[in-house]
Amino acid sequence: MSISVKSFSEMTKKDVFTSKGLYCGKVTDIGLDLEKFRVKSLVVDAVRGSFLASLVGDKRGVVVPYTLVQSVGDIVIIKHISPTAVEPEEQPMEEPLRI
Repeated sequence: MSISVKSFSEMTKKDVFTSKGLYCGKVTDIGLDLEKFRVKSLVVDAVRGSFLASLVGDKRGVVVPYTLVQSVGDIVIIKHISPTAVEPEEQPMEEPLRI
């Protein structure tokens, strides 16, 4: 996916939504890969009460990899992510070796 924005100022301050329509915040910065001349990531200011803030708490400047970006236009749409609450499985105790 390539981005064709004429200037940095056109990309910042855009609203960010998930693909399910949940508001995340605003773009505050862009991470660039200068060797490949590509956008590497977007830095999103997670607004209090937004979907992204519910995932990361009161963190500001959440780095969203550009691979999650689905569309850039008047707004930015990223893939919907959901936290996975994986409980560690208990390992069965091994029987001692008997010789």
